[in-house]
Amino acid sequence: MKENEGGQGQTSNAGRSGDSQYNCRRRPVASIGRRRSQAGTRAMELYLLLHSVVMHAIAALVILVYIPVCVPARLLARALVRPRRKEDLRGKVVLITGASSGIGEELAYQYAREGAYLALVARRKQALKSVAAAALERGAPDVLVLPADVADPEQSRRAVEETVAHFGKLNHLVANAGIWSSCSFDQVTNIAAFTKLMDVNFWGSVYPTYYALPHLKASRGKLVVSCSAAGTVATSRMAFYNASKAAQLRFYETLRTELGSEVGITILTAGYVESEITKGKGVQKGGEVAVDEDARDAQIGVFPVGRVETLCEVALDAVRSGDWYVTWPSMYRPMQLVACLAPEVLSWVSYALYKEEAAKGSRPLGQRILEATGAKTLFPPSLLHPVVKTD
Repeated sequence: MKENEGGQGQTSNAGRSGDSQYNCRRRPVASIGRRRSQAGTRAMELYLLLHSVVMHAIAALVILVYIPVCVPARLLARALVRPRRKEDLRGKVVLITGASSGIGEELAYQYAREGAYLALVARRKQALKSVAAAALERGAPDVLVLPADVADPEQSRRAVEETVAHFGKLNHLVANAGIWSSCSFDQVTNIAAFTKLMDVNFWGSVYPTYYALPHLKASRGKLVVSCSAAGTVATSRMAFYNASKAAQLRFYETLRTELGSEVGITILTAGYVESEITKGKGVQKGGEVAVDEDARDAQIGVFPVGRVETLCEVALDAVRSGDWYVTWPSMYRPMQLVACLAPEVLSWVSYALYKEEAAKGSRPLGQRILEATGAKTLFPPSLLHPVVKTD
């Protein structure tokens, strides 16, 4: 027994000796790996620091050099060059989505006065026919009516293909279809219904763009995107609408970087303008699409509502000149600057104007100011007695 115990002891000692030798060999390898990892981390930190310094230097050059030189040059170009290089729209083929009312309808009339051929797309067939007849009276040589839901990719494809088949080309696509909502997020009772905003506002622009892009490249044409100031300035009670418009804005800004000069892109970031949206039509808290003038008044509050004819005149002038953005009314431009430089100020003002005191049963401050001052009487007449097309 002792012999065996001794043998086992020797074996155990030998094993420990072997493990010790193995550990001695392994420690330098692990140490080398750690040193390499630390060196790689330091190198990456230096690399990130270098990029940070370079980017801050570039930003300083843009602010101190580029902007002071660029702004006067642009103003001079707008005064002297811009009027001479406006696109002639006579004979151009323009496809407009959301053309049965509001901005889409008025843009159809503006294009018609310039002698453009029109393809009008919306879900309401009778309303489209009325717009088509009015466009013909205003000078459009031919108008194609295409009832379709652009939130459906197949219907978007069909609308583009039928336009090209009928006219033989496509020069402008106006992605205008949109839908609104105005209620606080915690008031929503049917969350699943609000996917409609992304379906219409985002995908309802992307799908027609996807199918139209080869034809626009062939004609060196233009994309006109009806976005919103809500895509750049986040205000209360419009979480879903703001998000859908921000997605739309970033998509087309990205697309511009991919296309370069092949296809021009003009993005409209309009504020409150008379349309079915400012008449109060939108997705309600329960998920149904209806007209709610009280919710409209609570949302618009102290802000003025512009005439759609003026917006579309400004927009079409910008499109013909190849401008990248159109923000109208112009009061929304400094709001975008405030949102960038002092977002906390915008957040505080938005909270103050739109917060509802549920316990007190009071309406938002902006709505109370609207009613107390009588500013609602300054709304365009179409908003005071709103009529929304149903067919």
